[in-house]
Order: sequence, then structure tokens, then C-alpha cells
Amino acid sequence: MPLLIQNRGLERISATAELFDKYPHLQENARTFRSKPLVDVDPKCLLYVQQREFAATTPADNCVSVIGSDDATTCHLVVLRHTGSGAVCIAHCDGSSTWSEVPLLVKAVTSLSNNVSKEGRLELHLVGGFNDESKTSHKLSLNILAAFQKQKEDIHLEICCITEMNDVVVDGNHRPIVYGIGVNVKTGDVFPSSFAHKGPAEELRSARTFTGEQMVDIYDSSRGLVKIGPCKWSPNLDIAFWLSQSDDTILKYLSTSPMAEPPHFVQHMKSTIRFLLEHPNPDSLFPGGQPQLYRRTERGDWERAVQS
Repeated sequence: MPLLIQNRGLERISATAELFDKYPHLQENARTFRSKPLVDVDPKCLLYVQQREFAATTPADNCVSVIGSDDATTCHLVVLRHTGSGAVCIAHCDGSSTWSEVPLLVKAVTSLSNNVSKEGRLELHLVGGFNDESKTSHKLSLNILAAFQKQKEDIHLEICCITEMNDVVVDGNHRPIVYGIGVNVKTGDVFPSSFAHKGPAEELRSARTFTGEQMVDIYDSSRGLVKIGPCKWSPNLDIAFWLSQSDDTILKYLSTSPMAEPPHFVQHMKSTIRFLLEHPNPDSLFPGGQPQLYRRTERGDWERAVQS
């Protein structure tokens, strides 16, 4: 089935501006969404999703109340939820493999819904991108919409705060209005947010993305476990070069949108590169070829789970 907007199939579009012209209520929904205050999420109930990751869970989850992601410039944050079961997924998409990623998200939500609820519908919320010079955001917006149109399930587009509807000019530079979102697992409420805590295993997960690995599901909701890896990368001492470069040089060459990155982008890049230099052989991080597992403690922290 095509992607549905107000219960009507979305016609083929060649530009996001065309989408918003045809469906003015999407503009209003986007304005309403981007004007909401940032929600400060308690890290003790949060599951954070990094770039090229997704996570899905249900309201029955006792370990996670909010799943969220931020630091999206040209990237898009995708929330898919089944209104009957409450099963919900969030993904941080950067355009690396959109056509193979979207079916994973649909499967994650439908598989958690199959034995719970026959009623309800799949609802899609898209946030991210801006009017960047290279049109990276625009291309990703169109690809994500087209990929969802190809799914066999009926999917209803609700919030669509993307590209030009998520754009603001500051000091002559375009940048996103909303960089991050959270979704309340219990209620399905989607809201703008930013996150100080991006764990567990923040550097390892960043290294996985930096070295080019594809979209991955990081969460086993049935056991309340975050699962990372095993990952593969080759030793690359050449990346040490970046640690001696200026912040402006790192921004220019390691970002898709140098003028729009959050203030911590350069430091994040440097810490990821240092991690890769300290761990040239990732096999040592995954004894016996097993993933790293993390579970939530009674205090609300994520701790490494010992595998038997």
C-alpha cells in the first residue's frame, strides 16, 4: 500500500515543498511540533539511539520509558508506532542504506505487535534535515518517504517536520530547528529533546558507525538488554592525522553540514578517533566473538552484563 496521509494514498512527489503544498496540515503539524519546548529526559529511563541504529520496544518494557536520539543535522529521525499494541521503534537514518533500513523498522514494530493487538494502525513520524546547500537533507527526505511507500503495510504519516519545515537561518546560516526527539514508550508521545547521556558504550557505538557499518538493532526488549556488536574494522593509524587538525578542518571534512553541527561535534569526532586508535583490533572487545550486552541496574544505570 502507499503511504497514507489523512487516509489517502500519498501521490508521487519530486520535492518536499510539493508535499507541504499538497498537504497544508502537515505544515501546521510541523510548526506545532517544532515550537514545543525541549524535554529533559531522565537518563535512568532512557534508551539512547545513535546514528545508524534503531531500537524497538513496547509499553510492557520495565527498563525503558523513553527512546530517543539527537545530533541530527542532515540525518532524519524516524519513529514508527502501532497504535493498538503501542510497539514503537526509533531510528537515526543518515541515508547510507535507506531502502534496506525501512523494512527493518516495519518488521521490528509489526513483530512486536503480532501477538498483542489486531486493532490499531501503523503511524509514522519524521523529524530532521534542513535546507542544506548540498540538498543532502532533501534527498534523504524523499528517499525515506519513497521507501515507506513501498511497504506492503498501511502506514499513516502524522508528524513530518523535515527539511524546509525544520529549517531556520541563524547568523546567515541555515540549520535545523529540532536536532533530537524522544518518544514516550507508554503513551506514544513524540517530543523535541536533547540528551546529555548517550550510552551505554557510546564510543564503541560511534566507532562502529565511523568505520562504515550499516544500520543495526541495538535492543532486545524481551530481555531488556542493549546489544552492541561484534564489530569489524581494520587498523588505521592514518586517522591519527585528524587529531592534529583544527576544529574548522575537522568540521569541513568530517561533517555533511559544517555550519549546522552542535557544539560538541568536533570533540565527539576526536574521542571516536582516539577510541579507534586505542582499539585497532576490535576482536579484543568481543571475547569469543560475542556481543557486548548491557542491562539496567536498580539505580537506573546501564552496566555490562556478564555472559555465561
